Amino acid sequence: MENIYDKYILDMVGKRIAGDIVWSNDVFVSLRKWRETFKLSQQELAKELGVKQTVIADYERGRRQPGSGFIKRYVDALIRNDAKNGFKIVSELVKMFNLNYPYIMDMADFVSPLPIDEIVMAVDGVMMNSFVNQTSVYGYMVANSIKAISMLSGADFYQFLSLSLNRVLIFTKVAGGRSPMIALKVAPVKPKVVVFHRPVRIDPLALYLSEQEGINVIISMKKNEDEIISSMRSLLSRKPEP
Repeated sequence: MENIYDKYILDMVGKRIAGDIVWSNDVFVSLRKWRETFKLSQQELAKELGVKQTVIADYERGRRQPGSGFIKRYVDALIRNDAKNGFKIVSELVKMFNLNYPYIMDMADFVSPLPIDEIVMAVDGVMMNSFVNQTSVYGYMVANSIKAISMLSGADFYQFLSLSLNRVLIFTKVAGGRSPMIALKVAPVKPKVVVFHRPVRIDPLALYLSEQEGINVIISMKKNEDEIISSMRSLLSRKPEP
């Protein structure tokens, strides 16, 4: 079955499910709830996980205590099986969780937080600020700036920015950077690092606002959006130098 969802959407669905399980007052009941939500028998889920049916039964009856690793594998198996059926359940969850973000092109978390220097090198970037906020980022988000600014209401824009928390926010389709920086100025949640992909020119007001708000601005000289996404994905398993 062709993957109709970008990886970041599936990751977000998985995190919502895993969070619900962990936060539940009864983890074992929650495991069973999600298995039944995905319309799987214990035997079918066990086969997807490569374990015996009794293992699933033991977890759901509280005979075994699930760790974070098992919960992730459990949720991955639910989503993986649903993919074979055309993402019927995931499609409903995307609607329920309000996870349709057509302005986000890619998003992911790094294995370990990376320093800003790593980001600059990855995007063939140039730092534009008079200061450098020596911070680390935990992931990235690539967004089409025109779609994000034109499609989002105020509340939706704040929700969008919440996804960039501790991530580097990469804007494509940037003319001068003025509109994104004005929007960021009034936002209660701000990214620490913003990348503008090949702007026509950097607007002086955009740079001024970044200085006022303490946001590092990087200009990426990558040829196209595919290259910048590919370069960020290459960092996903990278660990910082000791």
